[in-house]
Amino acid sequence: MIRAVFLFLCLAFPAAASPIRIKDLVQFDGVRGNDLVGYGLVVGLNGTGDGIRNSPFTEEIMSNLLERLGVNVAGEQYRPKNVAAVFVTAALPPFARAGGQIDVSVSAIGDSKSLLGGTLIMTPLNGADGQIYAVAQGTIIAGGISAEGDAARVVQGVPTAGVIPSGARVEREVEFDFSSLTSVRLALRTADFTTAGRIEQVINQEFGRSIAVMLDSGTVALDLSGARMASPAHVLGRVENLLVEPETRARVVVDQRSGTIVMGEDVRISRVAVAQGNLTLRIEESPMVVQPNPFTDGESIVVPRTRADINKGDGTGLAEITGGTNLSEVVAGLNALGVAPHDMIDILKSINAAGALHAEFLVQ
Repeated sequence: MIRAVFLFLCLAFPAAASPIRIKDLVQFDGVRGNDLVGYGLVVGLNGTGDGIRNSPFTEEIMSNLLERLGVNVAGEQYRPKNVAAVFVTAALPPFARAGGQIDVSVSAIGDSKSLLGGTLIMTPLNGADGQIYAVAQGTIIAGGISAEGDAARVVQGVPTAGVIPSGARVEREVEFDFSSLTSVRLALRTADFTTAGRIEQVINQEFGRSIAVMLDSGTVALDLSGARMASPAHVLGRVENLLVEPETRARVVVDQRSGTIVMGEDVRISRVAVAQGNLTLRIEESPMVVQPNPFTDGESIVVPRTRADINKGDGTGLAEITGGTNLSEVVAGLNALGVAPHDMIDILKSINAAGALHAEFLVQ
């Protein structure tokens, strides 16, 4: 329980909001990658390949490959144990050029026990349109280990899947004339009207003219021609590094399996009474107004003042939480008493069910 409580303390009290680069908040319309997939063979396995009887497609592709290399195996009975059929996947990044290299993932599709030490034979990778955009080949780095004897077998990780860093070479480019664009849309990763408005304002201030327009909570349209720069790439290179303070929604996320609780700093609780076992908790906000000295130009300010009483009594009373209380203060008190994370989750569920928790409550 100690570990779970410590993890909660690290996540429950977020740091003050700070400006974030626009490139980390949005995606540029048209600047995207493409998924590739291929089917190939891995050879050189140490007796951990597919059983040909259970994976006939492995024998078929092996025969086709050998025939293309000038080896006639028609009618031959061979049962290699060092070959495995695999699917090869990769992501073609935006603006990838012919000759560039990308990473690939390799996964067994037959009854192979391990791909450790195997080598992927030249495998074409196709896009959604059926065209070949890259060719993969290389030695596989598997993510697990396997050992077995006559009566027992031990497997750690997933030895039937692995990666090949820079294992594919780009052969075809995606046709996209970025330099001819006159406008582009910025798609927010988390739609929010306030954040979109701030992005619009920051961009217009940077260029000294109205080139950005907020279309909705998730889209900001950018007029590239109005920026009066050499190319669209120069405009977006300048835009993506502008700083914006994003607005976040009040949200509480709990994971019942690990006992993790994460919350935003804007989460608030209305007045509510809580009782659980012999635990009593009272948090009261009593802000105090401080007046300036007479005949001065000072202003009246409100100084926050919080009173918190936490104890473990006989369980005969209710814990009263007054309106406007910060949820982090409530959970800090529960944490200080050593309340188990799962008990905290139950209390938060009850507060939310009572309609006193003013935040989006997500349970995973």
